Amino acid sequence: MDLNLQNKVALVTGGSRGLGRAICLALAEEGAKVAVNFVRTDPSDLMKELTELRGAKAVAVRGDVSQPEAVREIFDRTERELGPVDILINNAGTWPTALVKDMTDEDWSSALAMSLTAPFLTCREAVQRWLASGRQGRIVNITSLTAYHGTTTGHAHYAAAKAGLANFTISLAREMAPHGIAVNSVAPGLMETDMIAAAWAKNRTKYLERIPLGRIGDPAEVAAAVLFLASARASYITGTALHVNGGMEMR
Repeated sequence: MDLNLQNKVALVTGGSRGLGRAICLALAEEGAKVAVNFVRTDPSDLMKELTELRGAKAVAVRGDVSQPEAVREIFDRTERELGPVDILINNAGTWPTALVKDMTDEDWSSALAMSLTAPFLTCREAVQRWLASGRQGRIVNITSLTAYHGTTTGHAHYAAAKAGLANFTISLAREMAPHGIAVNSVAPGLMETDMIAAAWAKNRTKYLERIPLGRIGDPAEVAAAVLFLASARASYITGTALHVNGGMEMR
């Protein structure tokens, strides 16, 4: 199925590892130009795979997406190197651990900054540019199963931020629909990434019992859902949450 992503410019926040890396590779496979945003994880190996092995046009763009000035520079650099952004994928995030009774003010603020404020900043930048230029675009926000189920394992701040992002996605979709700008989200469940490796190793049996399909997810399965929502094949879809979690959330 042709997703019509050839030469589309896609900006992926937190694109150098985990789900972000899988999304970048999948976009490149479809012919998109990819801006890989990162802060700490060296994207050199990914850039080599994108440009040398897959023939994609790509650029690595360092910057903290929780900071307004950095967000503007990320968009400016992407435009200089690849052209105006057509697709924004908000994937950057951390998975901090602290029970509420032990949580510090900084723990709470940091979780909200990365998982809620950062997507707000990048979404605002994208829609301002699209509206000013008369362009249309697509946004896909990565939320989480915990946004809908909560958590008992010390991730209440993360879950709260992702729940906020899920609702923000709907509100922004309503605002932007008259302008032809689509905003959707993908809510992954347990995925085989380094972010959850320690928790998975410690509680493997417990987690498997909660997953109807009986296995952990592959990042490529999330990437496939993201690509669909970012493509012209999803032209009549906005404000939707696509759950990719092995049946842990059924609606």
